[in-house]
Formats: sequence, structure tokens, C-alpha cells
Amino acid sequence: MIRTIDASRREAVERRMGPDWTRDLGGTVQQHLDRRQALKLLAALGAAGAASACAPAGGGGGSTSQAPVRIGLIAPQTGAYRAIGTEMINGFQLYLSLNNNELGGHPVELIIADEGDTAKSGQAAFQQLRGKDVLAISGVAGSTVMTTIHDEVEKAQIPLIGSNGSPVSLHGVVFIWRTSYVDDEPGRALAPYLQSRVKGKIALVTTDQDAGLDALSGFRFAFGNTDTRIEDTVIQAPEAAKMGAGFYSTTIQRIRSMDPEIVYCALGTNSGIEFVKQLRTAGLHLPIYASGLLTEGSALETLGTAARGIYTSLNYSSDLENPTNRRFAAAYRRAHNLAPTTFAMASFDAASVLDQAIALASPSPTPLTVNQAIARLGLVDSPRGTWQFNQSRTPQQSWYLRQVRPDGQVLANVVLNELATLG
Repeated sequence: MIRTIDASRREAVERRMGPDWTRDLGGTVQQHLDRRQALKLLAALGAAGAASACAPAGGGGGSTSQAPVRIGLIAPQTGAYRAIGTEMINGFQLYLSLNNNELGGHPVELIIADEGDTAKSGQAAFQQLRGKDVLAISGVAGSTVMTTIHDEVEKAQIPLIGSNGSPVSLHGVVFIWRTSYVDDEPGRALAPYLQSRVKGKIALVTTDQDAGLDALSGFRFAFGNTDTRIEDTVIQAPEAAKMGAGFYSTTIQRIRSMDPEIVYCALGTNSGIEFVKQLRTAGLHLPIYASGLLTEGSALETLGTAARGIYTSLNYSSDLENPTNRRFAAAYRRAHNLAPTTFAMASFDAASVLDQAIALASPSPTPLTVNQAIARLGLVDSPRGTWQFNQSRTPQQSWYLRQVRPDGQVLANVVLNELATLG
């Protein structure tokens, strides 16, 4: 995929790298370099430019004498979802580092509580932060955790900006906002695309957990619940902490007997990885479509070549071509030598939302005035593209079709096209 360099970026590159660099490229990033190499070179333009570009209009970013504020962040630091938690922490901290460790002009004390990988440990993390006199809370990786703490958040009247997928059942919220998505949206975005292209059966594979059931429900609804291509093809595959080599043997035999055209996978990250590996080992090389979490971040590294060719729907990819994402991705690569994920992006956006809301609620923000300020925010300038909160306090945003393809010497999630706008 060829990426052109616009005039302003060409001038910036030439100032840093010398005019011969862009002349040698013939006006493109990929004549001699793949996209990943080019992004690393563009990142060398410096964090200072990224900081000024990523700071929101009207938000923090300048030194002030405002009183410090405490912000809580719930993220897995132990357990099966530790990698997701790391990305969430990285994204939030990157925003702070690019904005003088301030939100809304107030110095920030960030308190991180370990969500673990169960509803009980996530609830304990919320209770820990509730006792720390925090102004607002962000994070929460698990849908079951969000469901568990829902009533406690509303009772405490502390704004919570969730930065990962959340359950469909979360209704009537006042103090809970989401900067990521609702769990049925990956399926809702993908189904119309497949509905017009697939002629044969679709094998639907899911778990009995809320997130998987929501993803499957969204897919079935948007595809058409009565469509014969998806009738009687739902396979319940339970989540398990330790899955042996033959864990999915019955499921795979069922898929083989169906003779489907494609597989739609609505599994958790860990169970999804194991399912794909066992499916490929069994010799079934059917096209796989799934939520983007199946191949996001460390999951792609774990799958390795087994991920090649997998299609996913997600609200973000690190190769999205917009100015905000170019700056964000460059800053993230400089900080971590990795491409950012949707987990990092949504956490970065949560910090941006708080920055703007706290500025509106200043000079003496309280949880209630910050929550009221969030409701007054308009468009949010994001690496995923601009979005805004809808009535259910989740983003109205674009969704993208991605495929795992070679990007230079590595596999990456490459955006193919935009699927839908949901929210």
C-alpha cells in the first residue's frame, strides 16, 4: 500500500533527515521502505511535535498553579489479561507525558489499581480507588467487571470512563462513559459486509461469556436472524484457563461436517488464539472473520503465522491515515518501540476526554461537575478519527475491516476499507 507524503510533512522530514531522503523516495514512503520502517523514521521527528499536536484545544498542556487532582485507572496488571492492561496504562500515561502530566490544567496523581482477571478482583480495584478520593476513574478491561461495578459507580457518583469493550446490558448509566465500544458492535459492523458476499454457510463459534454472546448477537441481528446461512450453526465453546491440544476437537469436527464457506469467531482473546491454532493444525484453512481483538497487539505475536489472512473488524488500526493517528502512533512507537493498539488508543482518548472535561469544570472540579462537563463535549479528535458520545454514552464512530498481511518483515493488521459508522 503506497502512502504519499504531503507538502508539510515532506518539509518536516527534510529538515530532520535532509532533502535527499524524500527525493530518494520519489514522493512516497514505500518506494524503498515498508510502512513500518517509514513510521519509525517519521517518529524520529521528535516527541515535541507530537506533544503539541496531540494536545486538545481548550484542554491541558500548559503549566499552571491549579490544585492537583487524583485520577484512578483500573487495569489488569496480573492474570490472563495483563497485556491488555499494559496497553491501557501505556495509552493513558502517554497522554499525560505529552501534556506536562496535567489534565485540564491540573497536575495529576495517577493511581493504578490491579483489575486482575475476574469480576471479584475488578470490583476490589474499584473499591480501592473509591477510598482514595479520586476525581474520576478510567480503564476496566473486562465486560463482566463493568457489569459488576455498575451499581457501585452510580451510587458513588464518580465518573468512570471505560476504555475497553463493554456489555450491551449496561443501560441507564449516568456516571459511566465508554471511549471504546459496545461488545455487539464488531459483529454489527462486519455482518452487512459478509451478508452481501458469502453464498454458503457460516460457522459461528462463540463462548458462553457475555462479551462473546454480545458479539454473536450483534452479528446475527445485522446479518438477519432467519437467514439460512447462519441457521443452526452456533457452537458454544466454553472459556477455559488451560486448553489442551484437543480442547476444540469436537468443535472442529462439527465445523468440518458443516462444510462452511467461512468461520465467524466470537471468542475471547485467549480461547480464540487456541481455537485458531487447533483449527489450522486440523488442516482447516477456512477464511476466518472475527472481532479485532483476536489479532490485536500481543495476540498477533502469539498466533504468529497462523494469523495470516484473518479478517477482523475494529474501531482502530495503527496504520490509519489521519494526522492525529500519525502523531499518536509516532509518539507511542518512540515510547515503547511497538505499534499502538485499540486498548492504548481508547485509554489515550479517555485521558483526552478527562482533560477537556476537567478544564470545563475548573478551577475547582468535583466528580459531579466533571461528569456534567463530559456531557457537554462535542467532537473528540482521536487517532481512530473524530467521534462523539451518543445518548448511551458510547462513541459514535467508524469501524474498519482489517486483514493480517505481511508489512515488511512482520505480520500486521492492515486496513482494507471502512465498514460502517455505529453508535
